[in-house]
Amino acid sequence: MNNIKLGLGTQILMGIIVGFILGFSSPALTKLLSPLGTVFLRMLKMLIVPLVFFSITNGICKMGNVKQLVTVGGRFMLYIVVTSGLCAALGALVGMGINLGGGTTEFLMDGAQVKNVDYNFINNVVSWFPENIVDAMVKQDMLQIIVFAMFLGVAILSLGKKVESVVKLIDNCTDIMLKITDFVIAFSPVGIASLMATMVTTISGATVKDVIALIVADYVTAIFVLIVMYPLILKVLAGLGPITFFRKITEPMIVAVTTTSSAATLPVSLRTVGTKLGIPENIYGFTLPLGNTCGMNGFAIFIGLCCVFCSHIYGIEITFAKMILYIFLGIILSIGAAGVKGAGIVMSTVLLQALGMPLSVIPIIAAIWPVIDPAHTLLNNTSDIVGTAVIAKRLGKMDMSTYEQ
Repeated sequence: MNNIKLGLGTQILMGIIVGFILGFSSPALTKLLSPLGTVFLRMLKMLIVPLVFFSITNGICKMGNVKQLVTVGGRFMLYIVVTSGLCAALGALVGMGINLGGGTTEFLMDGAQVKNVDYNFINNVVSWFPENIVDAMVKQDMLQIIVFAMFLGVAILSLGKKVESVVKLIDNCTDIMLKITDFVIAFSPVGIASLMATMVTTISGATVKDVIALIVADYVTAIFVLIVMYPLILKVLAGLGPITFFRKITEPMIVAVTTTSSAATLPVSLRTVGTKLGIPENIYGFTLPLGNTCGMNGFAIFIGLCCVFCSHIYGIEITFAKMILYIFLGIILSIGAAGVKGAGIVMSTVLLQALGMPLSVIPIIAAIWPVIDPAHTLLNNTSDIVGTAVIAKRLGKMDMSTYEQ
């Protein structure tokens, strides 16, 4: 009989189920196996600094040369930044509107020390710029690392062919970190099972209710973006009718939902944009691969929701300055998210670390990720196609005779 190989999502789901059963049936065994969850969290922390540093720097370097960056890449990156910011803001506003996480109390008593700084907007922005990048890496100050990575990426891009060897080195380092991430994520079913079993021994009905609210809020916000925000962008910026547009890109949308993989959807998107939308290859051949790496509107929504959710469950007051910080992190982390399976869990760890929050909600995020991932993948890939169409139309490069067939 042929060996049956289970996918990562299936393995994580099995780990979650085993963890639930173990937590309810044997608290003693749960305690004995709890070090496995601790090891998993430590490995996630191990990834944070190098993965974010190389991913963001490499993402900027891959925008091409400065001329291409200004003409097509600049417009597309502006589109990504604006839509990611809007999605993160929508997520945060929805979370605030329903008081997401406000009914949970057990995380307030877990003994974790939460960094609850009284943010002043100007001082907060100033603190994003590092005095010593090595010191920032040692302290895992993610905001300072992100800002330095952005400066480094832009500098490398502006120097062009002079630093081709550096670009290659950073690209190789990114591949190495993605491979290490694969190793850590391969251990995730075991680690998540251990963390879930430990959580089951303490989780309350109120927490379960808030987690369900988080899932519903994520889907409702994603649906709003898909049927309201994207059509408005198409109509206002490109003069394209959304019904015709979405009918033409049905195939990549279905592939995105069913595979939950942007990489698997990319070839279908490339073919669809070229043959059905009448967009030239010198545009979509640049924007779609770039968007596949950087355009993560679905994750941006989750970041906004997760920031509010975690702030409430850890008893942190949400100020206007913090809302700005949440939106900034929604933009930067969604752009710098690694394109690997389980990246949402890894980048959620980065998010909590950047906010100075404990990682005790990571098993919750891991548990719900397979549920919310289809909506995220759909938004991510649809956004890339929408942005490509808008840019092509505004540059007068879209073949309307092909589009209108």
